[in-house]
Amino acid sequence: MKKVIKEYLNAVSNNFKNLDSQIENISLAANLIIDSLKNENKIIFCGNGGSAADSQHLAAELVGRYKLNRDPLSAISLTVDTSAITAIANDFGYDEVFSKQLLGIGKKNDVLYAISTSGKSKSIINAIKVANSLGIRVISLTGKNISTMNELSDITINTPSFDTNHIQEMHIAIGQLICGIVENHFYGENE
Repeated sequence: MKKVIKEYLNAVSNNFKNLDSQIENISLAANLIIDSLKNENKIIFCGNGGSAADSQHLAAELVGRYKLNRDPLSAISLTVDTSAITAIANDFGYDEVFSKQLLGIGKKNDVLYAISTSGKSKSIINAIKVANSLGIRVISLTGKNISTMNELSDITINTPSFDTNHIQEMHIAIGQLICGIVENHFYGENE
């Protein structure tokens, strides 16, 4: 068992070291969010499964707090309204659960923060297409695969793994990092 644990921890450590390749995209993503919030727009998160949990978590970090007690920053996750999700899935199909909500609440210069470990999720890709049509900027987080999300997004952060569990570990760390940068910009010591 100790060997399995050591191998896993080594894989995690190597993945995070290899995230250096994404420093520029992470910086661009944080700046895009800051610019959107400065202009009284909102950050809209979406994802499926573990990425849905990450979406909710990150929206809560912006609305509630990351580290500092401060005023809320405008953010929402499209994964939390079970009535909307189930009605849209029932009436239009699951592939429309985020795009329909985005059509209802999104506005030009908002930011869609779309998370998909595979980069192939139809519900996420459809939301990105709607964002493009509305003038909503798109930040995508995915794995090592280059996918349709790369083509349709303003910024794509490709994590250096093909394994869902390791992709998710990096996604939440990247999201936490961005939330900290954003919070610090508005309420902490600016760098």
